[in-house]
Amino acid sequence: MYRHILIPIDGSALSEQAVDKGLALAREIGAKVTVLMAIEPAPIVMMAMVQLTEQQNRYHQHAVEQATRHLGEAAAKAKAAGVPCETVQVDHDHPYQAIIEAAASRGCDLIAMASHGRRGISALVLGSETTKVLTHSTTPVLVYR
Repeated sequence: MYRHILIPIDGSALSEQAVDKGLALAREIGAKVTVLMAIEPAPIVMMAMVQLTEQQNRYHQHAVEQATRHLGEAAAKAKAAGVPCETVQVDHDHPYQAIIEAAASRGCDLIAMASHGRRGISALVLGSETTKVLTHSTTPVLVYR
């Protein structure tokens, strides 16, 4: 059975639900969890280099604050559930790669994550980190919807 579950989050209500469900599963099977939040770089728009650097720094600072808050909430839930938990925050251009790399480097044997369930053109335009993880990961993936 699974001993170490990676739960990637993005701060959405759906990823919060995945944390709750992933922690319940971990508690039931006696597994530990690692909760991961990947921070993508700020979207680039045309502006002066000084403005761009300033905006990127503000974006990153805000993203780090949000990640710290969400990871702290997940850690508190894990503690309340009696589930051993580590939290990880990484900067990465491609969150799906950060998820796969974290699962491999931390010895996770299951990735439990949410899916926004986008279909059609919105899935094509916005992409799906879950779909990318499912496509590229050799670690089993449990998808909560």
